[in-house]
Amino acid sequence: MELLLFGGTTEGRELATELAGREGCEVWVCSATEYGSALLPESPQVHALTGRLDSGAMVELMASRPFACVVDATHPFAVEVTANIAAAAQEAGIPYLRLAREELPASDPDVKLTVSRSAEEAALLLQDMPGKVLLTTGSKDLPVYAAALPDYQERLYVRILPLESSLAATRELDIPPSHVIAMQGPFSQAFNAALIRELGISVMVTKASGVQEKIDAARAEGIDLIVIQRPQEPGSLSPAELLGALERRFKLSSKARDERRSSCM
Repeated sequence: MELLLFGGTTEGRELATELAGREGCEVWVCSATEYGSALLPESPQVHALTGRLDSGAMVELMASRPFACVVDATHPFAVEVTANIAAAAQEAGIPYLRLAREELPASDPDVKLTVSRSAEEAALLLQDMPGKVLLTTGSKDLPVYAAALPDYQERLYVRILPLESSLAATRELDIPPSHVIAMQGPFSQAFNAALIRELGISVMVTKASGVQEKIDAARAEGIDLIVIQRPQEPGSLSPAELLGALERRFKLSSKARDERRSSCM
């Protein structure tokens, strides 16, 4: 079976790794950047495809090989990309599955947590919340915060991916290099807490993904946390549910290839 997987996300890479251990499964993984492709597991069953695709290019790609299924593991905030993938799969006549991220954890009375519906709303909230801000939402929405906060160059510390495009976004807004943390996650509670202490952070802003470690760090350091809700995705499946669906639909072996081989020796 050949499967087309969209997503340079952590969840996408974990799914590719899991599928690479299944007999008879070849996974073609689309990542927007070379950086995302470089993080994929090394396996003869995993093939990297790099570059941003519009809807037309997606349809062409889906017609280029006998893909049995399309899996969308892109970021939950990439709404337009998800819509294009779903539409292209429908046009190509290929089954489409959407991988869900974890839900926002239940409210914690020991954490000063505010839920926001968008970056714009989060930026407005920061106008009434004094102190230094650790922004962990990437580079795309930096102009939103710069427009809302007159003193953003002094207040904002931004954690971004170590990509030239991300660094360029900080330079365009004249964010001081000393306020830029260019690193690849995931980040532990201990690391988040150490960063909060070192920089004297009062508020951390995050999207609702990989959020538990940030909640734990905010609790430990006694700071405010703003969580931007992800868009609702009806019909999306957890990693376990998605794997189960693939196993049932395409008769994928649930055993790793090497385990099966050893049992036959």
